[in-house]
Amino acid sequence: MRALYRHTRYSSRFSVLGVKAMSYTAEDERLINEAYEKLLASCKKVCKNDDDWSFIKRAYFLAKEAHSGVRRRSGEPYLLHPIAVAQIVVDEIGLGVKSIVAALLHDVVEDTDYTVEDMDHIFGAKIASMVDGLTKMSGVFNADTSEQAEYFRKVLLTLSDDVRVILIKIADRLHNMRTLQYMPLNKQIKITGETIYLFAPLAYRLGLYPIKSELEDLCMKYRFPEEYERISGLLAKSAEKRQEYIDRFCKPIIEVLDRNNIKYEISGRVKSVYSVWTKMQRKQIPFEEIYDLFAIRIVFQTLPFPSEKTQCWQIYSNITDIYAPKQDRLRDWISMPKANGYEALHSTVMGPDGHWVEVQIRTQRMEEIAERGFAAHWKYKKATLSQNDDAFDTWLKKIRDALNSPTESAVEFLDNFKLSLYTSEITVFTPKGEQRQLPNGATALDFAYDIHTKVGDHAIGAKINHKIEPITKALKWGDQIEIITADSAKPKAEWLEIVTTTKAKQKITAFLKREQQNNIENGITLFENKLAEHNVTMSGRVLRKAMQAYGCKYKDEFYSHIGAGIISLDNIEKVLKSSSTSKLLKFWHLRQEDDDLDDDIPENEKPSTDDSFTIASCCNPLPGDNVVGFRDPITNKIVVHKATCDELNRLASQYGKNIIKDKIKWSQHKATAYLSTIEMRGIDRMGILSDITHIVSDDFSINMREIHLRSHDGIFEGKLSLYVQSADALYALMDKFRQIKGLESVKRIENNEIE
Repeated sequence: MRALYRHTRYSSRFSVLGVKAMSYTAEDERLINEAYEKLLASCKKVCKNDDDWSFIKRAYFLAKEAHSGVRRRSGEPYLLHPIAVAQIVVDEIGLGVKSIVAALLHDVVEDTDYTVEDMDHIFGAKIASMVDGLTKMSGVFNADTSEQAEYFRKVLLTLSDDVRVILIKIADRLHNMRTLQYMPLNKQIKITGETIYLFAPLAYRLGLYPIKSELEDLCMKYRFPEEYERISGLLAKSAEKRQEYIDRFCKPIIEVLDRNNIKYEISGRVKSVYSVWTKMQRKQIPFEEIYDLFAIRIVFQTLPFPSEKTQCWQIYSNITDIYAPKQDRLRDWISMPKANGYEALHSTVMGPDGHWVEVQIRTQRMEEIAERGFAAHWKYKKATLSQNDDAFDTWLKKIRDALNSPTESAVEFLDNFKLSLYTSEITVFTPKGEQRQLPNGATALDFAYDIHTKVGDHAIGAKINHKIEPITKALKWGDQIEIITADSAKPKAEWLEIVTTTKAKQKITAFLKREQQNNIENGITLFENKLAEHNVTMSGRVLRKAMQAYGCKYKDEFYSHIGAGIISLDNIEKVLKSSSTSKLLKFWHLRQEDDDLDDDIPENEKPSTDDSFTIASCCNPLPGDNVVGFRDPITNKIVVHKATCDELNRLASQYGKNIIKDKIKWSQHKATAYLSTIEMRGIDRMGILSDITHIVSDDFSINMREIHLRSHDGIFEGKLSLYVQSADALYALMDKFRQIKGLESVKRIENNEIE
C-alpha cells in the first residue's frame, strides 16, 4: 500500500510544466495557513460532526503534501489554488463536505503521482469518482480530434452521475480566471474563449448567475481591456447620479411596504460591464443611449399565509399603484420557473423623469436559488420532500439522455451540448394540452423531435393553433402544435440550419451520417474509376487539387458530394491539367507583431506573411480591426478573425493550442477596397435614398456593389454592400449616415451577402 503522504518526484513533474518548484518560505506558510483558517471558518455551516471536520482536514493535509514546494505562474504556493476553489465551493455555490474535499484534491491526481485508486482507498469511491471527473485527460488523441473537446466531454459526462463535479469545475475555472493576468496572451485567448463559449452559459444554466456575470466580465477584461476599463469608468462616473435616481424611485415603494408591515430588502442592481458592452455591440449604440443600466430588486420575508405567489402579486399590486406598468414586459417566473430553477416576478414600470425601470420581486427562498442555483434548489426541494420533477429536473434528464448517447466527434458533442445551454425559453403545448419547454426561436421541427425521433424524421408540416404552417415556422409562447408526417419524408442537411435544440441536431446528424457513409463509399469508387479513365494515379496531391477545385475542405465532404451527385466529375480532366487551382487575390498585408525585429533571421525561418494568412469569412475583418490568428489544423494556414468573433470563441474552446501566440496586426495595407455590408433602418421619406447615395458617392467616393431597400408602413429597412479601404473608413461613413434625418439604426454586419 502506498504511504499516505509522499515527497517523491514532484519537482521533476512540475519543472516539465514550467512551474517553479522550491521549498516554501515562512511567508508562504503564513499565506497558506491564513487561507486554510478562512476555509475552516466557512466550513462551520456545513460540518455537522467530528467526522466531517476530520474528512476535510485529511484532504487538506494530503493536498499540502502532494503539492509541497510547487508554485503557480504568479509565484504563490500552488496549494492556495485548491484552497481557493474549496472556498468558492462552500461560500459562493453552497455545496457540502464531500464537494469541499473533492475541491481540495481536484489537482492531486492530475499533477502528482497519486492515482484515482489511491483516492478510492483513502477517501472512498464517491470522492475518487468526483476527483476522476475533475482530472484532465491524458494520452494520445487522434490527429483530427480536439483534446480540449475530449476533455470537456469527459467532464460533462459526469452530469450523468453527479452534478457537483461540474459545479466544482466551474469554481476551478472562476479562480483561474481571477488569476489570468499571469498567463501569456495566447493562453488568455484560449481560456477566455472556452470560458465565454461553455463555462459562463453552463454557470447560468445551473443557476449561478453571479458567477456567470463575473466570468463574462473577466473574459472581457483580458480580451478587450481598453473597452472594459472605459465602460467600468463610465459606470463609476455615473454611479452617484444613478444612486440618486434609485433612491427617488424607491422612496414611495419603501413607504407602502413599511405601511403594510412587510420585512424586506430593496436594492438597485447595476448591469455587469460585459452585459453593457454586448448591448452596445449588438445595437451599435453608445453608452449614453443605454437606459436600463440597473434594476430594482425587492427580497422579502414570507408570512405563513397566504402563499408565496400571492404575496409576490400583492407587492406587485402595491408598486403598480405607484408606477404604471408596461404590460408587455411582465414576466411571471413564479407560476412557471425557468429551467435553471429561477423564480421571480419581473415588471417594467414608468419611473420619474420618463424612464422605464425593471422591478424584480422575490422571496428569500427565491433569492437564494437565484444566487446559489443548483445547490439551493436541491436544498429546498429536499426540505419540502418533493418527489415531483420541476423544470430543472426535466432539463437535467434531457441533458443526461444527450450525454449518454454522444456523437462520435468530441467537437460535435461539445457544439451540441452548447445548444442545450439556451437562456431564454418558451412554453408550448401538444394537441392534448401537455406542456413542452423549448428554447426561444425553436421551430415546429424542434417540437417534432422533442415529441419523438420518428415524428421528427418524417415531419412535413405542422398545425400551429389549428393553422397549417411549414416545419420551419418559429414557435411563440403558448402555441399549440400538431405535427403532420409522411412515411416518405426523411431528414435533410438543410434541417440542421432550421433546428435549435440539441436533440434535434443530434438525431438529424445521426441520420445524415448513416446516409453520408453510403455516399462516401460510392464517391470513392466513382472518383478512382474516373482517374483510371484518364490514366491518373491516385495521390494526396491529386486529391487536394481536386478538393480545392470543387470547393471542398474535407475529403469526406468531397467523396460524399460525388456519391450524392452534387459534384459531377465530367470536367475532371480540365481540373487535373490546370497548373494551379484558382486563388482569391489577397489585397491585404498582415504580419505577426515581431516581424520587423527579425531582419537578421534567414528568409525561410521568418514568420510567414500574406500567403500564409486567410481572412475568416465568418466575420470578414477589415484593416484596422482588432484581429486574432488561428492556425487551421487542416490547411496549416493562419485564419484571421475579428477579436470579437463568436466563431473564434468556439475554436478557442476546442483547439486552444492553435491560437497564434503573437499578435496579428495590419501593416501598410495597399490602398485597395474590401467588401463590407451595412444594415440600415429608419423612417421612410422622400429623398432618403438620394441622401444615402450622395454620401457614399460624393462625400466618400466609395464604390457600391449592391443596395437593397424596402419600405413598409412608413418604415424602411435595407442593406448596402460597398467597398472600403479600412475599418476606420467604414465607421466614418456610418457616422455620417447617422446624421441623416430619419435614419434610426446603422450597423455593420459580418456576413457580406445581401439576400
